[in-house]
Amino acid sequence: MILVTGASGTVGSEVVKALGGRSVGVRAGYRTRPQNIPAGVESVALDYDRPETIRSALQGVETLFLLSNTVEPEKKVVDEAKRAGVKRVVKLSVIGAAQEGFVFARWHRAVERHIEASGLAWTFLRPHSFMQNVVNYMGETIRAQSAIYSPAGDSAISHIDARDIGAAGARVLTEEGHEGKAYELTGPAALTGGQIAGILTPVLGREIRYVPISPEQYKQAAVAAGTPEAYADALVDLNRYYTTGKAAVVTPMVRQLTGRDPIPFEQFARDYADKLR
Repeated sequence: MILVTGASGTVGSEVVKALGGRSVGVRAGYRTRPQNIPAGVESVALDYDRPETIRSALQGVETLFLLSNTVEPEKKVVDEAKRAGVKRVVKLSVIGAAQEGFVFARWHRAVERHIEASGLAWTFLRPHSFMQNVVNYMGETIRAQSAIYSPAGDSAISHIDARDIGAAGARVLTEEGHEGKAYELTGPAALTGGQIAGILTPVLGREIRYVPISPEQYKQAAVAAGTPEAYADALVDLNRYYTTGKAAVVTPMVRQLTGRDPIPFEQFARDYADKLR
């Protein structure tokens, strides 16, 4: 039995989809009411703020797919997993976690260390920024203003499609030989904000502009939209990391794990165009 946490999220939902056609037991943990659950997948309530749901969801589980962006709640899930007899943890981390060069990397590395010290078998998936974030976090201004605003300047970033993370995750969860390994996952090319706008323009049939803004403007807008200040600061720091040039790295790991090339942004744009019109 495989338990997927965060199963309604951008990545968790893709992991569940990718596991749906495999001959393994899959349990999907949802904090909110689940929708569109693949056939054969068991759904359970799973809320990190309600320990009783964690213990119940972990019953009979052999492998845990751990997904969150918070340190202490993830550590508590790992502790509960060990008590429940879970044998292996596959954690969704972040690219650059080993170097801890930005806030999110330090958060994830703290959980990775906790898993390493737990005695459980582990595998870390360290993906880059999701292409789906263009829809989730930039979609409103693309639809209303035909504009992308970012403090990342002309930095090139090798965004990855969450569908590729789901496919890679499903392979790692169902195959042997991945224990003790960390995989950095990227898309096939590093793109600047201007290049992303240029790809979206013909797909959407109107000019999409890329508008650089300052970190201060970015934080102000994030907080005004309801983002907690500490998280907004972490996002500002992430964009600072992007400007160092280190976010342009492209790795072969998606192909090595899945046997196919990662999805290019051009294909992502076509597939998600209706969400940006």
